Amino acid sequence: METEKVVNHIVNWLKDYANNAKVNGFVVGISGGIDSAVTSTLCAKTGLKVLCVEMPIHQAASHVSRGQEHIKQLKARFPNVSDIQADLTPVFEEFKTEVSLEGEQAIVDMALANTRARLRMTTLYYHAGLLGLLVAGTGNKVEDFGVGFYTKYGDGGVDLSPIADLLKSEVYGIGDFLKVPVSIMKAAPSDGLFGDARSDEDQIGASYPELEWAMLKSENGITEKELTGREKEVFNIYKRYNNSNKHKMIPIPVCEIPSEYK
Repeated sequence: METEKVVNHIVNWLKDYANNAKVNGFVVGISGGIDSAVTSTLCAKTGLKVLCVEMPIHQAASHVSRGQEHIKQLKARFPNVSDIQADLTPVFEEFKTEVSLEGEQAIVDMALANTRARLRMTTLYYHAGLLGLLVAGTGNKVEDFGVGFYTKYGDGGVDLSPIADLLKSEVYGIGDFLKVPVSIMKAAPSDGLFGDARSDEDQIGASYPELEWAMLKSENGITEKELTGREKEVFNIYKRYNNSNKHKMIPIPVCEIPSEYK
């Protein structure tokens, strides 16, 4: 990958899109992870206004500290960057008092995890509306189009996706080029939706390099019958997530009414 050319291409794309949309810049949710760090830095390089928003909900301390370190560094490098923290923990706790928490615990926990992401999306769009900004998505290619590892209408609810054509390994390459803090570069990827430090690999059962490999194999028409051992296991994990999350990756189904009925 020609990293510098890719960075310049994304920055120019962001700038052109914002100018054509006649908006002032971008708002980015900061998680303390590599994807939001790279996305916010790319947005900052446009010279347009960038608002970084921290939205903790019972967040792991390591996520918070990494996010704050990144924002401090970004503001020191780019005068067009500002930040705000919206502590959504009280909102989340109040929400829980108004809904049923009965049922299988794992299912309830997942529903609440997705609720966290949707509260954050609402917060980002609130600030975007106030300031005339676009919500910049932080999903990479493996998450958005491979395993669908994001929340529908949560972190998947964005105006534009600057890094969604980049594999996770490529995002790390850009992060290194952009001088993202070492603490973020070395941290295990995590969605931060459960209030602890569990990693994406803990949840999925495969690492991003493994998922990238499986995605490539799937796109090349390889089947599980041609694989053995760990490769077969990873490939099946990838296919299971890809199949179950198709609803996130395709347009919303529309019931088309026959013309003779109208």
